[in-house]
Amino acid sequence: MMLVSAFAVLTSCMAVAQDVRLNRVAGGLQQPLDVQNARDGSGRLFVVEQGGLVRVVQGGQVSKEPFLDVRDLTRAGGERGLLGLAFDPNFKANGRFFVNYTDVNGNTVIARYTARGDRADTNSATVLLRVAQPYANHNGGGLAFGPDGMLYAGLGDGGSGGDPQNNGQNLGSLLGKLLRLDVSGDRVAIPKDNPFVSRANAKPEIWAYGLRNPWRFSFDRQTGDLFIADVGQNRLEEINFQPRSSKGGENYGWRLKEASDCFQPRANCNRASLTDPILEYDHAQGVSVTGGYVYRGKNVPSLAGRYVYGDFGSGVIWAATRGENGKWTSRRLLDTDYSISAFGQDEDGELYVADYGSGNLYRFANR
Repeated sequence: MMLVSAFAVLTSCMAVAQDVRLNRVAGGLQQPLDVQNARDGSGRLFVVEQGGLVRVVQGGQVSKEPFLDVRDLTRAGGERGLLGLAFDPNFKANGRFFVNYTDVNGNTVIARYTARGDRADTNSATVLLRVAQPYANHNGGGLAFGPDGMLYAGLGDGGSGGDPQNNGQNLGSLLGKLLRLDVSGDRVAIPKDNPFVSRANAKPEIWAYGLRNPWRFSFDRQTGDLFIADVGQNRLEEINFQPRSSKGGENYGWRLKEASDCFQPRANCNRASLTDPILEYDHAQGVSVTGGYVYRGKNVPSLAGRYVYGDFGSGVIWAATRGENGKWTSRRLLDTDYSISAFGQDEDGELYVADYGSGNLYRFANR
């Protein structure tokens, strides 16, 4: 994601599609970056604020007391801060959840907490993974449980511009990767079927590589397929796809290429072993992609089975469909004035979008 230092409070949106609108359901959030539900039957939404709070939204109201407060643990600002949240599939029974934040030294931390009642027990914190960050940007930060029960974590290439350390293609680094972790025990474990477990000089946590700054990724709750939005460098934004049947190991190309274009080298990059994106758009349409979800709710039938995503810079929202020929096409859904920082789903599969600038949370609805 590309963050800037100041934002106007803009809340209007213009419909391109005639059958979809956004209804404001809550406001007063501070720089929201992630929206999750706990799948515990409570109907709550949990919104991650960059500064270090997780707020609860229920019935259109934002809780006065935060669910979690890690403001003392994180260095927030720019592309740093509290960046991601995921609830254990058995959260209702075990109270466990996981966060991804930038610590006070600027490094990535993935930690586990346990909820006691309606709030997190801060004394339950267990750091599962810490990754050194060479620069202040491209932290990634997304977390999600896959249909296999494993925790997936998205890390950017370490920052600066053009991936100067070539982390995206270096299997000896966790940067520029999608990680797959077994967090079912007290400590993190490496799944035995991760693709690089037996490869010398490769990090066994790696599930896929060749990513620049994945902002956000999600699993289709019906099919288990994985969608990864990856923020581009100078020209192209991209959406990558991994079917549920994948055994991992995909190389999505960065920095050899930016979306479908060769990047380094500028021409004749070896594409044979690379997985191309299913969707891309140039910087005339937006400058920083924000990944969303395949819509599986009931309130907006026209979005059924479509992958919805947007752009932080332009405020455009698209819905993509896979054709019978296997190719994906996008429909321009809404033009907004929002700084689209996150999409989210509730327990029923209804879709939400957060505006980083105004702190408003919106729900997709029929027009």
